[in-house]
Amino acid sequence: MTKKEFYESMLNVCHRRPERSFFWKGKQFPVCARCTGTVLGFVTLPLFALKILSLNFLWIFLLMLPCWLDGATQLYGWRQSNNWLRLGTGFLLGMAQMGLVAIVGDWIIEKTGIINLIS
Repeated sequence: MTKKEFYESMLNVCHRRPERSFFWKGKQFPVCARCTGTVLGFVTLPLFALKILSLNFLWIFLLMLPCWLDGATQLYGWRQSNNWLRLGTGFLLGMAQMGLVAIVGDWIIEKTGIINLIS
């Protein structure tokens, strides 16, 4: 995938508004600040896969809540967010999503007995 194709694919999932994006050396990030935080949160997946971190559904919900509230209150014009807040709440959202991926992955492994097949 070329750099141009990558950026164009991001248009399908992110608005990429310049005022809501970070810039590095005069070039705009391929996704907005909130999506940047979410992608950075995805980096936590190995911590969940290796059982260094674990979350239950309540914590997953609580970690997602700040991003939803930040986005909703901004969408309805109740307040204005900033890129650093978007980055932070996006990171919490991405981390929560990885916690959910780990739960679902563990459930699939348990139900299918895939670990027994490998050993």
